[in-house]
Amino acid sequence: MDANSNLMDLWPLALMFVAMYVLMIRPQQKRRKEQLEMLGSLEDGQEVITSGGIFGKVISVDDNVVHLEIASNVVIMVQKASVTTLLPPGTMKSPSELPPPSCCA
Repeated sequence: MDANSNLMDLWPLALMFVAMYVLMIRPQQKRRKEQLEMLGSLEDGQEVITSGGIFGKVISVDDNVVHLEIASNVVIMVQKASVTTLLPPGTMKSPSELPPPSCCA
């Protein structure tokens, strides 16, 4: 009777572990897998956002480095892992379509 009681005391702990796995661990694994797939499929000409909030067009992709054009003839190098979002084509406007800055007019 005592062993059965101890086994019944473990059920809430087991249920909490299962709930934590279903609600926290599994979705995080899914997001990480999707992120890795997106990074693996990066191609020239795609528009992306980095973790620092920089919008740019992919110029070239190396093993760990992505070259982004962030303005006309301005290319920066960022770590591939810092690319967080792949934008739909045509999202970014060309510099000629942007309004002039309001701070300096």
